[in-house]
Amino acid sequence: MPFKTLGLADEIVQGILATGYTAPTEIQSRAIPIALSGKDIIGTARTGTGKTAAFVLPILHRLAHRTETQKKDHHIRALILTPTRELAQQIEDSITTYGRFLHPRTLAIYGGTNMQNQLRHLQRGVDIVIATPGRLLDHLQRRSVNLSKIDVLVLDEADRMFDMGFIQDVKRIVSQVSKERQTMMFSATMSKEVRDLV
Repeated sequence: MPFKTLGLADEIVQGILATGYTAPTEIQSRAIPIALSGKDIIGTARTGTGKTAAFVLPILHRLAHRTETQKKDHHIRALILTPTRELAQQIEDSITTYGRFLHPRTLAIYGGTNMQNQLRHLQRGVDIVIATPGRLLDHLQRRSVNLSKIDVLVLDEADRMFDMGFIQDVKRIVSQVSKERQTMMFSATMSKEVRDLV
């Protein structure tokens, strides 16, 4: 089944095809149509099976259909929480690659980098934030991030966030996100702790 049959916006299909991918993986073909319908998703799949595109492509599709007013505002529309800076960078790269014809305003927020650069990007306006929990909490305490207009929340590698001790941070962050949202959670395993979070 080619990507264009999933219902994604033309600009996104062009971005996918430009990468050389022609057909979705199993997790993508199962998750993307559900995500496009606006339903919440819990997905489990091994690392390397295409989970990132399974949530990035529907987020980009949503951005492709923003109103002119939404395009001009400075509100963050999607938040992707992930446990490590390496994963945050990979997700940001995927968004840039697949969204090359949409030009989404994207920012990866993680520790060990200059906070002032992140603040400048946030002040200019960002559509998608990819963040590790600790650094995002720093921004929330500074009031430099407003999560009240989030349309989509993604918890990526939820099992690893538990393993790394981030779960209380994640719960504090989620409590500040709009209740009127779509939530997608992806995990390589479905442990008791992950089920409890669900």
